[in-house]
Amino acid sequence: MNSQEQQTQAEDQERVPLNMDTIKELWSQTYNREGKPDWSHIFKYYHKDLVFQDTIQRIEGLDDFIAMCNRLTKRTKQLKMEILAIAQNDNVIMFDWVMTMMFKKYPNTPMYGSTKLVLSEDGLIKEQRDYYDLWGDIFNNIPRFGKMYRRFLIRKFG
Repeated sequence: MNSQEQQTQAEDQERVPLNMDTIKELWSQTYNREGKPDWSHIFKYYHKDLVFQDTIQRIEGLDDFIAMCNRLTKRTKQLKMEILAIAQNDNVIMFDWVMTMMFKKYPNTPMYGSTKLVLSEDGLIKEQRDYYDLWGDIFNNIPRFGKMYRRFLIRKFG
């Protein structure tokens, strides 16, 4: 057995099965009030062929996902996430969250969203889809602009 196979086997043995409780525990360790986010402990739960998608991007592959997480860490002063509700049906886990982003020059920005995780046969996250209204939550913190944005959405989209 080569060293890569040994490392993979060791990671498999130390990885706990993903379910609602482990997701809440692992994600609560990712974001904290004292510093930058650290995703390193959850990367081992992602499949190497992961497909990640949110409102602004689609990323394929674990390496590109890790790079995206690192870019977010560099842009923010702090991140805090609270899981509000979570449900699981077979290999699909969905949860609602509020994430407060603290940038270097701007006020704290809470964003509300949901995440859908699809697990592979071996229990790794093979798909992650994040749903949120990026601009609406950011614009809420800009005096008068947030109301104008909401009126625009109602007028154009009902």
